[in-house]
This record gives sequence, C-alpha cells and structure tokens, in this order.
Amino acid sequence: MPFEIKHEHRFNYCEEGNGEVIILLHGLFGALSNFNQLIHHFSPEYKIAIPLLPLYNLAVAETTITGMTDYIDEFIEHKKYDRVHLLGNSLGGHIAQLYYLRKPHKVKTMTLTGSSGLFENSLGDTYPRKGDYEFVKKKTGETFYNPEMATKELTDEVFEIVNNREKVIRMVSMAKSAVRCNLRDEIPNMNLPVCLIWGKEDIITPAFVAEEFRKLLPNAELRIIEKCGHAAMMEQPEEFNKILETFLSKN
Repeated sequence: MPFEIKHEHRFNYCEEGNGEVIILLHGLFGALSNFNQLIHHFSPEYKIAIPLLPLYNLAVAETTITGMTDYIDEFIEHKKYDRVHLLGNSLGGHIAQLYYLRKPHKVKTMTLTGSSGLFENSLGDTYPRKGDYEFVKKKTGETFYNPEMATKELTDEVFEIVNNREKVIRMVSMAKSAVRCNLRDEIPNMNLPVCLIWGKEDIITPAFVAEEFRKLLPNAELRIIEKCGHAAMMEQPEEFNKILETFLSKN
C-alpha cells in the first residue's frame, strides 16, 4: 500500500499512525520506500513521520549536513513534536546525531543503522559513472548483502540522479560535508539511550564503525544482523523490527 505524501509549508513528508513519534531519516540515495515494512509494523502503536530530505532542491551552499539538520529542526518545530524517537540510516543517522547535539531535550531515544558521523567509505573512484547503467547497477547492489535487493526501480532512481548534473553537484556537496563533519569528539556527550543496528556485511560503514560508536556512546547497545548490508531495515526487516521493538519498549 503506498503511503500518502503530505505537503505543508516547505516540507514533504509521510505521517502514519498515532502515539509517540518516531522520525525516520533516510540516506543520500534513500527514499520513503526504504521504510515500508517498518511503517507497517510500528504505525499501529506509534506515529511514524518521514520527512523527505531536500537533497536536490536547495541551493548548493545549503546542501550540507548542517543544512539538512536545519531542515529537520524546522520540520520538528513546524509539527510541534516533542521528545521524539530518532532513527537514521546512513546520512540520516548523521543528521540525527547533529540534531540531538543541538536540541537534546527534544529527543527521547536514537537508533542508528549504517550511520555516518565517524567513518564511511567515500565516493572516490567508485562514484557511479554517468551513462554506465551496468556499473550503476553493480554499485547499487553493493549497498546490500544480497545484490538482488537492487531492483530495476531502485537502480533506475540512482541512474537518473547520476545523469542529472544539478543533482550530482548537490550530492557531491552533501557527501563531502558529511565526511568533513566528524563527530568523534561530540559522541561521548550523547547521553541518551541509543540502539545501534548494523549489517555485518555493510561495506559502506563497516561493522567496526558500529563497534566504535558503541565504545564512544555512554548508553548504547549494539545488535549485528547477519547476511545484511548497509540498509538493514530493507534487507532484514523482520529482525530489524524485532530489535527496534525491544529497544523502544525499554525506553
């Protein structure tokens, strides 16, 4: 079942269910569809909100990790949410951390999965080549343990992005700003319950990154999912949802 995209002020977002608010933050190539099964599982008991990050709609100078955090800050204020549960995948996890550092009183728990903020493999020579569909398909498949998760629809989305000059400029700006914004010194100050859910075969933010997060965070638990890459909530949704449900029930 497709979820309704709402448009308010300058925000495009999905909101399903009622109860305590869980805000889902997607990654650089992420989309609403990344969280389909999570939404179905949790919306009977929680209000699930997914703001669609304006990765390709802002001026290049604003397409940074700080610019995205500003956007989420404004979104939460606009919706008048209070004491939210933040869940971020990849770039979304990085934004979640920055938002908490800015407004810790607004966040009840944080869940990070494949998050940047400490280390991530940069684009470098592996950046998808314009016009090379097979290469894009291969690199998209590397997001997952099972490359067949990279459907034609998903590959087509990535291919469209890397063949759009304006989107590429913003994507590179975003990725570079995330790499520059290393949070190692700030992470020990994140004194809230944190759940780290990581794919064992993640090659973008490898499992050692999760271990480092666990060591640095004052109140974190780590769960590693076998046969799973960078997007655990997509690739192993049942196990992911079970871990998250247990964590939220304690906090």
